[in-house]
Amino acid sequence: MPRVLGILCVTATIVSLLTPTAANAAQHATGAQWNHVARCESGGNWHLNTGNGYYGGLQISAQTWASFGGHHYARRADLASRSKQIDVANRIYAADGWKPWRACAPSARKH
Repeated sequence: MPRVLGILCVTATIVSLLTPTAANAAQHATGAQWNHVARCESGGNWHLNTGNGYYGGLQISAQTWASFGGHHYARRADLASRSKQIDVANRIYAADGWKPWRACAPSARKH
């Protein structure tokens, strides 16, 4: 019986990690907020590559892009779609809030 109980506990933990909760939802910014950040960071050009080491509409560094799973979508943020950039940005946001976009965050927070 203890073995079954252990399996049930592990299963419950996995399900709770995979099930969206209100807390998880609070860790994501909206598409409108990301559009404001992109307008500030890149003039709204989701495929911007100026050669400065930051890429895409949200100007994510290659290292950060890779660290937050971006390589599953593309080699760099500028090569990924807007929705994929937002997906990775929301992972960054969940970990660091608006800190990586502190210069552009004030306008994004309003939306």
